[in-house]
Amino acid sequence: MTEGNFVDYVKLNVNSGNGGKGSIHLHREKFITKGGPDGGDGGRGGHVIVRANSNLWTLYNFKFKRHFSSGHGEHGSKNRSSGAQGEDIYIEVPVGTIFKNTESNQILFEITKNKQEVILLEGGLGGLGNWHFKSSTRQTPRYAQPGKKGKELAVTLELKVLADVGLVGFPNAGKSTLLAAVTGAKPKIADYEFTTLKPNLGIVPYRDFKSFVMADIPGIIEGAGKGKGLGHYFLRHIERNSILLFMIPCDSKNVKKDFEILISELKEYNSELLDKKFAIALTKCDLLDEELLKEYEIEMKDHFKKIPHFLISSISNQGLDSLKDGLWTLLNES
Repeated sequence: MTEGNFVDYVKLNVNSGNGGKGSIHLHREKFITKGGPDGGDGGRGGHVIVRANSNLWTLYNFKFKRHFSSGHGEHGSKNRSSGAQGEDIYIEVPVGTIFKNTESNQILFEITKNKQEVILLEGGLGGLGNWHFKSSTRQTPRYAQPGKKGKELAVTLELKVLADVGLVGFPNAGKSTLLAAVTGAKPKIADYEFTTLKPNLGIVPYRDFKSFVMADIPGIIEGAGKGKGLGHYFLRHIERNSILLFMIPCDSKNVKKDFEILISELKEYNSELLDKKFAIALTKCDLLDEELLKEYEIEMKDHFKKIPHFLISSISNQGLDSLKDGLWTLLNES
Protein backbone atom coordinates (compact mmCIF):
# COMPACT_ATOMS: atom_id res chain seq x y z
CA MET A 1 0.00 0.00 0.00
CA THR A 2 1.51 3.32 -1.03
CA GLU A 3 1.66 6.15 1.47
CA GLY A 4 -0.56 8.40 -0.65
CA ASN A 5 -3.39 5.85 -0.54
CA PHE A 6 -3.30 5.49 3.23
CA VAL A 7 -5.99 7.76 4.69
CA ASP A 8 -6.60 7.38 8.42
CA TYR A 9 -8.55 10.53 9.32
CA VAL A 10 -11.69 11.90 7.61
CA LYS A 11 -14.74 13.98 8.47
CA LEU A 12 -18.17 13.03 7.14
CA ASN A 13 -21.67 14.52 7.15
CA VAL A 14 -24.47 11.96 7.41
CA ASN A 15 -28.25 12.31 7.24
CA SER A 16 -30.92 9.73 8.01
CA GLY A 17 -34.22 9.69 6.11
CA ASN A 18 -37.42 11.51 7.07
CA GLY A 19 -40.45 9.50 8.11
CA GLY A 20 -43.43 9.54 5.76
CA LYS A 21 -46.70 11.33 6.59
CA GLY A 22 -49.72 9.46 7.87
CA SER A 23 -52.69 9.50 5.49
CA ILE A 24 -55.91 11.44 6.05
CA HIS A 25 -58.39 9.34 4.11
CA LEU A 26 -62.05 8.42 4.56
CA HIS A 27 -63.22 5.12 3.12
CA ARG A 28 -65.60 5.46 0.18
CA GLU A 29 -67.12 2.53 -1.69
CA LYS A 30 -70.32 1.75 -3.61
CA PHE A 31 -73.17 1.34 -1.16
CA ILE A 32 -70.84 2.44 1.66
CA THR A 33 -70.98 6.22 1.75
CA LYS A 34 -69.51 6.66 5.19
CA GLY A 35 -66.91 3.96 5.65
CA GLY A 36 -64.92 5.84 8.25
CA PRO A 37 -61.21 6.70 8.40
CA ASP A 38 -58.73 4.30 6.76
CA GLY A 39 -55.59 6.39 6.28
CA GLY A 40 -52.42 4.32 6.53
CA ASP A 41 -49.17 5.06 8.38
CA GLY A 42 -46.13 6.69 6.87
CA GLY A 43 -43.00 4.60 6.34
CA ARG A 44 -39.91 4.87 8.53
CA GLY A 45 -36.99 6.87 7.18
CA GLY A 46 -33.84 4.98 6.24
CA HIS A 47 -31.10 4.34 8.82
CA VAL A 48 -27.43 5.16 8.36
CA ILE A 49 -25.62 1.93 9.25
CA VAL A 50 -21.88 1.36 9.68
CA ARG A 51 -20.54 -2.06 8.66
CA ALA A 52 -17.03 -3.45 9.18
CA ASN A 53 -15.20 -4.90 6.18
CA SER A 54 -11.95 -6.77 6.88
CA ASN A 55 -10.92 -6.39 3.23
CA LEU A 56 -10.49 -2.64 3.74
CA TRP A 57 -7.24 -1.27 5.19
CA THR A 58 -7.73 2.49 4.84
CA LEU A 59 -10.33 5.27 4.74
CA TYR A 60 -9.23 6.17 1.22
CA ASN A 61 -12.76 5.74 -0.23
CA PHE A 62 -13.97 8.69 1.83
CA LYS A 63 -11.40 10.97 0.24
CA PHE A 64 -13.84 11.61 -2.62
CA LYS A 65 -17.24 11.22 -0.91
CA ARG A 66 -17.96 12.97 2.38
CA HIS A 67 -21.78 13.20 2.41
CA PHE A 68 -24.11 10.25 3.00
CA SER A 69 -27.92 10.31 3.10
CA SER A 70 -30.42 7.47 3.45
CA GLY A 71 -33.86 7.34 1.77
CA HIS A 72 -37.05 9.00 3.00
CA GLY A 73 -40.10 6.97 4.04
CA GLU A 74 -43.12 7.13 1.76
CA HIS A 75 -46.46 8.54 2.85
CA GLY A 76 -49.37 6.35 3.96
CA SER A 77 -52.37 5.80 1.68
CA LYS A 78 -55.95 4.55 1.74
CA ASN A 79 -57.12 1.17 3.00
CA ARG A 80 -54.71 1.43 5.91
CA SER A 81 -51.80 0.92 3.51
CA SER A 82 -48.51 1.90 5.13
CA GLY A 83 -45.87 3.73 3.15
CA ALA A 84 -42.66 1.92 2.20
CA GLN A 85 -39.66 2.36 4.49
CA GLY A 86 -36.82 4.54 3.31
CA GLU A 87 -33.76 2.73 1.99
CA ASP A 88 -31.03 2.18 4.57
CA ILE A 89 -27.53 3.24 3.59
CA TYR A 90 -24.45 1.24 4.61
CA ILE A 91 -21.06 2.83 5.21
CA GLU A 92 -18.29 0.21 5.05
CA VAL A 93 -15.15 0.89 7.07
CA PRO A 94 -11.98 -1.05 8.02
CA VAL A 95 -11.80 -2.92 11.31
CA GLY A 96 -10.18 -0.58 13.82
CA THR A 97 -12.17 2.55 12.93
CA ILE A 98 -13.31 4.94 15.66
CA PHE A 99 -16.37 7.20 15.19
CA LYS A 100 -16.40 10.54 17.00
CA ASN A 101 -18.88 13.38 17.19
CA THR A 102 -17.05 16.16 15.35
CA GLU A 103 -18.53 18.96 17.47
CA SER A 104 -18.01 17.45 20.93
CA ASN A 105 -15.12 15.10 20.03
CA GLN A 106 -16.93 12.40 22.02
CA ILE A 107 -16.27 8.81 20.98
CA LEU A 108 -19.51 7.27 19.74
CA PHE A 109 -18.29 3.72 19.16
CA GLU A 110 -15.43 1.62 17.79
CA ILE A 111 -15.53 -1.00 15.05
CA THR A 112 -13.51 -4.00 16.26
CA LYS A 113 -14.93 -7.09 14.50
CA ASN A 114 -15.43 -8.05 10.87
CA LYS A 115 -19.06 -7.68 9.64
CA GLN A 116 -19.97 -5.79 12.82
CA GLU A 117 -22.93 -3.46 12.18
CA VAL A 118 -23.85 -0.35 14.17
CA ILE A 119 -26.72 2.06 13.49
CA LEU A 120 -25.06 5.46 13.36
CA LEU A 121 -28.28 7.43 12.80
CA GLU A 122 -31.84 6.13 13.02
CA GLY A 123 -34.37 7.23 10.42
CA GLY A 124 -37.35 9.32 11.42
CA LEU A 125 -40.51 7.46 12.47
CA GLY A 126 -43.45 7.48 10.10
CA GLY A 127 -46.60 9.34 11.15
CA LEU A 128 -49.76 7.49 12.16
CA GLY A 129 -52.71 7.54 9.76
CA ASN A 130 -56.07 8.99 10.78
CA TRP A 131 -57.65 5.56 11.45
CA HIS A 132 -55.58 5.40 14.69
CA PHE A 133 -57.47 8.41 16.04
CA LYS A 134 -61.09 7.30 15.60
CA SER A 135 -63.21 6.80 18.65
CA SER A 136 -66.86 6.62 19.62
CA THR A 137 -66.98 10.40 19.91
CA ARG A 138 -64.63 11.17 17.01
CA GLN A 139 -65.73 8.93 14.18
CA THR A 140 -64.22 10.86 11.25
CA PRO A 141 -60.89 12.34 12.38
CA ARG A 142 -59.51 14.55 9.65
CA TYR A 143 -55.94 14.68 10.82
CA ALA A 144 -52.89 12.38 10.95
CA GLN A 145 -49.37 12.62 12.24
CA PRO A 146 -46.59 14.07 10.11
CA GLY A 147 -43.49 11.90 9.93
CA LYS A 148 -40.51 12.76 12.12
CA LYS A 149 -37.57 14.33 10.42
CA GLY A 150 -34.34 12.39 10.06
CA LYS A 151 -31.21 13.26 12.00
CA GLU A 152 -28.06 14.99 10.84
CA LEU A 153 -24.59 14.46 12.26
CA ALA A 154 -21.02 15.46 11.54
CA VAL A 155 -18.70 12.57 12.41
CA THR A 156 -14.94 12.14 12.46
CA LEU A 157 -13.47 8.77 11.51
CA GLU A 158 -10.08 7.78 12.90
CA LEU A 159 -8.39 4.55 11.89
CA LYS A 160 -6.02 2.80 14.24
CA VAL A 161 -3.89 0.36 12.27
CA LEU A 162 -4.68 -3.25 13.11
CA ALA A 163 -1.47 -5.27 12.69
CA ASP A 164 0.32 -8.18 14.35
CA VAL A 165 3.68 -6.39 14.61
CA GLY A 166 4.23 -2.64 14.86
CA LEU A 167 7.68 -1.17 14.18
CA VAL A 168 8.61 1.46 16.75
CA GLY A 169 11.69 3.63 16.72
CA PHE A 170 13.23 7.02 16.19
CA PRO A 171 13.22 8.55 12.69
CA ASN A 172 15.63 6.94 10.24
CA ALA A 173 16.06 3.78 12.35
CA GLY A 174 15.50 1.47 9.37
CA LYS A 175 11.81 0.64 9.87
CA SER A 176 10.76 1.17 6.25
CA THR A 177 13.82 -0.71 5.00
CA LEU A 178 12.91 -3.73 7.15
CA LEU A 179 9.28 -3.64 5.95
CA ALA A 180 10.46 -3.62 2.33
CA ALA A 181 12.91 -6.46 3.01
CA VAL A 182 10.45 -8.90 4.62
CA THR A 183 7.20 -8.01 2.79
CA GLY A 184 6.06 -7.00 -0.66
CA ALA A 185 5.42 -3.44 0.49
CA LYS A 186 7.21 -0.55 -1.21
CA PRO A 187 7.43 2.26 1.34
CA LYS A 188 9.31 5.46 0.63
CA ILE A 189 12.93 5.00 1.78
CA ALA A 190 15.50 7.80 2.09
CA ASP A 191 18.41 8.80 4.34
CA TYR A 192 16.63 11.71 6.04
CA GLU A 193 14.33 11.83 9.05
CA PHE A 194 10.53 11.55 8.77
CA THR A 195 10.62 9.94 5.34
CA THR A 196 7.56 8.00 6.53
CA LEU A 197 4.67 10.31 7.40
CA LYS A 198 1.88 7.73 7.37
CA PRO A 199 1.82 4.04 8.38
CA ASN A 200 2.70 1.43 5.77
CA LEU A 201 1.38 -2.13 5.97
CA GLY A 202 2.86 -5.32 4.61
CA ILE A 203 2.25 -9.06 4.90
CA VAL A 204 5.25 -11.09 6.03
CA PRO A 205 5.27 -14.56 4.42
CA TYR A 206 6.30 -17.33 6.81
CA ARG A 207 6.80 -21.08 6.63
CA ASP A 208 4.04 -23.47 5.53
CA PHE A 209 2.07 -20.69 3.81
CA LYS A 210 1.57 -18.83 7.08
CA SER A 211 1.88 -15.06 7.35
CA PHE A 212 1.45 -12.07 9.66
CA VAL A 213 0.89 -8.35 9.19
CA MET A 214 3.61 -5.80 9.92
CA ALA A 215 3.07 -2.03 10.22
CA ASP A 216 5.73 0.64 9.76
CA ILE A 217 4.80 3.48 12.16
CA PRO A 218 6.25 6.97 11.52
CA GLY A 219 9.25 7.78 13.68
CA ILE A 220 8.84 8.85 17.31
CA ILE A 221 10.75 11.80 18.74
CA GLU A 222 11.34 12.74 22.37
CA GLY A 223 8.21 14.49 23.62
CA ALA A 224 5.89 12.61 21.26
CA GLY A 225 3.85 11.32 24.21
CA LYS A 226 2.80 14.93 24.89
CA GLY A 227 1.94 15.57 21.26
CA LYS A 228 5.24 16.98 20.04
CA GLY A 229 5.91 16.45 16.35
CA LEU A 230 2.43 15.01 15.62
CA GLY A 231 3.12 12.45 18.34
CA HIS A 232 -0.52 11.66 19.16
CA TYR A 233 -1.28 11.32 15.45
CA PHE A 234 1.45 8.67 15.11
CA LEU A 235 1.18 6.92 18.47
CA ARG A 236 -2.50 5.98 18.16
CA HIS A 237 -1.54 3.50 15.44
CA ILE A 238 0.49 1.52 17.98
CA GLU A 239 -2.52 0.79 20.20
CA ARG A 240 -3.88 -2.06 18.05
CA ASN A 241 -0.64 -3.97 17.43
CA SER A 242 -0.09 -7.29 19.20
CA ILE A 243 3.71 -6.96 19.33
CA LEU A 244 5.86 -3.83 19.37
CA LEU A 245 9.24 -4.32 17.71
CA PHE A 246 11.59 -1.59 18.92
CA MET A 247 14.18 -0.76 16.27
CA ILE A 248 17.42 0.88 17.35
CA PRO A 249 20.34 1.42 14.93
CA CYS A 250 23.70 -0.02 15.92
CA ASP A 251 25.35 3.41 15.52
CA SER A 252 23.29 4.72 18.46
CA LYS A 253 25.35 6.32 21.21
CA ASN A 254 23.44 4.45 23.91
CA VAL A 255 21.13 1.60 22.91
CA LYS A 256 19.65 1.16 26.39
CA LYS A 257 18.92 4.87 26.78
CA ASP A 258 17.20 5.01 23.39
CA PHE A 259 14.99 2.09 24.39
CA GLU A 260 14.11 3.77 27.70
CA ILE A 261 13.16 7.00 25.90
CA LEU A 262 10.86 5.10 23.53
CA ILE A 263 9.25 3.28 26.44
CA SER A 264 8.71 6.54 28.36
CA GLU A 265 7.01 8.14 25.34
CA LEU A 266 4.62 5.19 25.05
CA LYS A 267 3.89 5.38 28.78
CA GLU A 268 3.26 9.13 28.54
CA TYR A 269 0.75 8.59 25.75
CA ASN A 270 -1.00 5.49 27.13
CA SER A 271 0.37 3.38 29.98
CA GLU A 272 -1.64 0.36 28.75
CA LEU A 273 0.79 0.06 25.83
CA LEU A 274 3.35 -1.29 28.28
CA ASP A 275 1.22 -4.43 28.68
CA LYS A 276 1.96 -5.48 25.10
CA LYS A 277 4.66 -7.92 24.05
CA PHE A 278 8.00 -6.32 23.21
CA ALA A 279 10.94 -7.31 21.04
CA ILE A 280 14.07 -5.36 20.11
CA ALA A 281 15.95 -5.29 16.82
CA LEU A 282 19.41 -3.77 16.57
CA THR A 283 19.47 -2.56 12.95
CA LYS A 284 22.14 -1.75 10.34
CA CYS A 285 24.41 -4.51 11.66
CA ASP A 286 26.07 -4.83 8.25
CA LEU A 287 28.16 -1.83 9.43
CA LEU A 288 29.75 -3.97 12.16
CA ASP A 289 32.69 -6.31 11.85
CA GLU A 290 32.67 -9.69 13.61
CA GLU A 291 34.41 -8.40 16.73
CA LEU A 292 31.94 -5.52 17.24
CA LEU A 293 29.06 -7.85 16.47
CA LYS A 294 30.08 -10.18 19.31
CA GLU A 295 30.41 -7.23 21.69
CA TYR A 296 26.94 -6.03 20.80
CA GLU A 297 25.52 -9.53 21.34
CA ILE A 298 26.95 -9.55 24.86
CA GLU A 299 25.70 -6.00 25.53
CA MET A 300 22.17 -6.84 24.32
CA LYS A 301 22.02 -9.93 26.55
CA ASP A 302 23.13 -7.86 29.55
CA HIS A 303 20.65 -5.02 28.98
CA PHE A 304 17.64 -6.97 27.70
CA LYS A 305 17.60 -10.34 29.46
CA LYS A 306 13.82 -10.80 29.48
CA ILE A 307 13.06 -9.17 26.11
CA PRO A 308 13.69 -11.07 22.86
CA HIS A 309 16.33 -9.23 20.86
CA PHE A 310 17.80 -9.63 17.39
CA LEU A 311 20.76 -8.25 15.49
CA ILE A 312 19.71 -7.64 11.91
CA SER A 313 20.57 -5.96 8.65
CA SER A 314 17.76 -5.34 6.18
CA ILE A 315 20.30 -4.61 3.43
CA SER A 316 22.26 -7.87 3.70
CA ASN A 317 19.29 -9.91 5.11
CA GLN A 318 21.40 -10.72 8.15
CA GLY A 319 19.30 -12.17 10.99
CA LEU A 320 15.95 -11.69 9.24
CA ASP A 321 15.02 -15.39 9.36
CA SER A 322 15.72 -15.46 13.10
CA LEU A 323 13.68 -12.29 13.52
CA LYS A 324 10.65 -13.80 11.75
CA ASP A 325 10.97 -16.99 13.81
CA GLY A 326 11.07 -14.97 17.02
CA LEU A 327 8.10 -12.79 16.09
CA TRP A 328 6.04 -15.81 15.05
CA THR A 329 6.79 -17.51 18.39
CA LEU A 330 5.74 -14.37 20.29
CA LEU A 331 2.52 -14.06 18.28
CA ASN A 332 1.50 -17.64 19.06
CA GLU A 333 2.33 -17.68 22.76
CA SER A 334 -0.75 -18.37 24.86
